[in-house]
Amino acid sequence: MKILFIVSSNIPEVIWNAFRLANIMLEDMAEVTIFLNGPSVQYEGLDSTQFPLKTLAKTFTLSEGQLLA
Repeated sequence: MKILFIVSSNIPEVIWNAFRLANIMLEDMAEVTIFLNGPSVQYEGLDSTQFPLKTLAKTFTLSEGQLLA
């Protein structure tokens, strides 16, 4: 199954949930792509202890997820 997430928000919780769900789907052997659009491209600047976006993004890309911006 091929899955595409399009994220266009700069709200950390929204981006965190997209990465979290995408990582879960990668475990189920789906082909997952996340397309960051607009303000969500700057997700690294929104990284915090509550929403570890960099860690989730790294896990996503190392698990063969495709990250587009």
